[in-house]
Amino acid sequence: MNIKDDFILSELRDGYLVGGAVRDFLLGKTSYDRDIAIKNAGKFARKLAEKFDATFITLDEEFEIYRLVLPDKLNYLDISEIQGENIEDDLKRRDFTINAIAYNLKNDSFVDVTGGLEDLKNGVLRHIKDENFEEDPLRILRAFRFAAVTGFTMTPALKTALRNYSTLALNPAPERIHYELMKLFGGKYASETLLLMDDFGLLENIFPCVNEMKRVPPNTHHHLDLFHHVVETVRQIEIAYSEAEPEIKEHLDNVDFGGFPRINHLKLAGFLHDIGKFSTWTIEPSGRHRFIKHDDVGAKMVIPLLKQWKFSKKQIDYITCMIKNHIYPSNVIAAPDLNEKVMMRYIRKMGDNVIDNIVLARADRLSARGIDVSEEMVSNNINGLKKLLNFYLEKRDTLKPLPKLLDGNEIMSMLDIQPSPLLGDIVNALLEAQLNGDITSKSEAEKFVKDFYYESSFK
Repeated sequence: MNIKDDFILSELRDGYLVGGAVRDFLLGKTSYDRDIAIKNAGKFARKLAEKFDATFITLDEEFEIYRLVLPDKLNYLDISEIQGENIEDDLKRRDFTINAIAYNLKNDSFVDVTGGLEDLKNGVLRHIKDENFEEDPLRILRAFRFAAVTGFTMTPALKTALRNYSTLALNPAPERIHYELMKLFGGKYASETLLLMDDFGLLENIFPCVNEMKRVPPNTHHHLDLFHHVVETVRQIEIAYSEAEPEIKEHLDNVDFGGFPRINHLKLAGFLHDIGKFSTWTIEPSGRHRFIKHDDVGAKMVIPLLKQWKFSKKQIDYITCMIKNHIYPSNVIAAPDLNEKVMMRYIRKMGDNVIDNIVLARADRLSARGIDVSEEMVSNNINGLKKLLNFYLEKRDTLKPLPKLLDGNEIMSMLDIQPSPLLGDIVNALLEAQLNGDITSKSEAEKFVKDFYYESSFK
């Protein structure tokens, strides 16, 4: 795609397109955010805001950085003052050569003073100078993010610089680290990059649970130690996504929470899905390794970790849901009588997360191939999960949210009780009965609640 074919850039006659937008255009990727460097940035930005009927936002008054959000709320422009005497000075202050290419919008030519065009062509990730990591340590994580997204090979000099400055990696604000992590997990090469980060000792600083994972060895059900199992789970999710049918890929590409696609969150959940295994690990006299309730324990353990890196409530709810239920689909298909009612209960319980959950369960299964796991077991599991997924895809257009037949206040009034653990038990039991399809009306719900309360009174 020619840069000047872009419907916004074709209207500009001054300034330089810089940074990720140039890189993405040259790699043939669609870019919705465009960075423009220019002298007198404030005046230029206000003029453009008028031209495009865009919302004008000041991002940094000191460095004169402004954002224009276009009416479609999808496309935007970041306008910044050129740093230094000229564009060449500005480019030399940037992180990597592939991000230090400018496109002169006035005469349609590239400005490349660091060799970025050649590195893009050869798939090389090269930094510009060591001091830039000290100036902004977030660039350490950005190096791994770009490795995950592009698959480019780091130069030996970059690897040396990353090792030298690795102690600064967690200095940036948690919100900025969160952004880089989510971008990294969205990369096509995230699983490879996780191993690379581990080689640099960075992974365990961000995710202390990595230290515990490495202490759980392979066993008869897992051919890999726990750390490499979860990385392999991420890799299997990447494979599943790359081979997915359009309707599956479309769902995983949705940005439903947190500002990033579901697939980014799903791969992070895949990496953390067994976070509860170390603390629940026991070895039976027979030598069998057990991890009883590691799914429940892990769902609780991950919350403070995600809060540390400023994940939103909706992001945390999604990731904890994936961890808590990563075994659930396999248990469903292993039911002695796998019928429509059993599968419908699963679908009602998982809601919008059915596809994600099944993809995770499949990836988990393919990442555990110990000596006690036969090819037949794996094949049966994969086929069962496929059946469950197909059932969901057939039914989802007809599904409606479960109605709230009775709320807590109505139950308390009906039974003349106060808030208590018993009330919670009644509400949960009512929901389970609805999920099973045993209760479909308010009158049935009222009878169920009265019967449950009466039986509880005599226990």
